[in-house]
Amino acid sequence: MKVNTQSVNFNADQKLIDFIQKRMDKLEIFYDKVIKSDVYLKVENTSEKENKIFEARVSVPGDSFVVKKQCKSFEEGADVAVSSLERQLKKRKEKLRSHL
Repeated sequence: MKVNTQSVNFNADQKLIDFIQKRMDKLEIFYDKVIKSDVYLKVENTSEKENKIFEARVSVPGDSFVVKKQCKSFEEGADVAVSSLERQLKKRKEKLRSHL
């Protein structure tokens, strides 16, 4: 799956981009009709530790899922967002199966 990663107000290093690609690739296990995914990485200028925002948009035929998580690190955000997307994709797959 093609993952388009954009980092806002900073440059993401290749290790982080590879990590996100690996995590997002796991979604194809649960739903194989994923068209593409866009990931936005943002850093908020606050004094809080949880200032990293991980936002992912996954496009599937006829729909798209958006997940936005705020965490201490982008890796943590990626893990939480991917598990949330897994649940949404499984739910969609079950709905499609029940209509057949």
